[in-house]
Amino acid sequence: MNVHDAALPAPDDVVWDLPGEGPQRTALLVLPHAGGNAHAYAGWREHLPADVRLLIGQYPGRGARFAEDLPRDIADLAGPVAACLPEGAADDLVVLGHSMGSLVAFEVVRLLQAAGRTPRALVASACRAPFLDNPAVVHPELLDDDELVAAIKVRGGTDDGILDDPELREIVIPSIRADFAIDDVYRCPRDEARVDCPVTVVGGDADPVAPAASLGRWAEVTGHAFAAHTLPGGHFYFQDRLPEFFEVLATVVGGRTPAPAAA
Repeated sequence: MNVHDAALPAPDDVVWDLPGEGPQRTALLVLPHAGGNAHAYAGWREHLPADVRLLIGQYPGRGARFAEDLPRDIADLAGPVAACLPEGAADDLVVLGHSMGSLVAFEVVRLLQAAGRTPRALVASACRAPFLDNPAVVHPELLDDDELVAAIKVRGGTDDGILDDPELREIVIPSIRADFAIDDVYRCPRDEARVDCPVTVVGGDADPVAPAASLGRWAEVTGHAFAAHTLPGGHFYFQDRLPEFFEVLATVVGGRTPAPAAA
């Protein structure tokens, strides 16, 4: 899939760079869920080892990229991120996505792989394998704003205060519609759905969007090591299980124990 012809925005607007203290050993690139933004994952910095550099992708239509055209396909999400990684970040890189972000992460890994910079590992969270049809389509084109907001609230992960405020909702709804339209139809052909690195998948045991029983299909995208983990919870299981989630992530990322989070 080719990235649409367009001038790239400022790299710092596309990939947030939140390093820890001291020398940075590994970079963790996080790709947000549909309708999500980099702000939602910035708090992960305090849970990561000091020598892990946290990078977070910011999609078009939000944050400093608000004035850009909304994304039309997954190349509009993955291409700029792969192109705007900070210098040295790909030397020892783990790529992680949540929900639709897992598919973006998968595509970022493929782009880097094609450029000879294969990441050390891919972590997929709460998402179908990329060669499968979406089992929980939203059809945003058929929903008015109130119906779309209701569908988002069922999934969780978005601050209801934003969705209930008319002015804020008007700002975020277009990017949410764009993301869900992409997620609804994305599927990578099975013979192309391969990455040349280990894969770990994590999900919630009560997730109706990406059922835990289906997560093992991610094993089919790699010939390297594969691990699957299930934690209690729904589609945004990690919000209530951050310690357990970061214990799983530590098995992939490794590194020194992070400083205690501020009260």
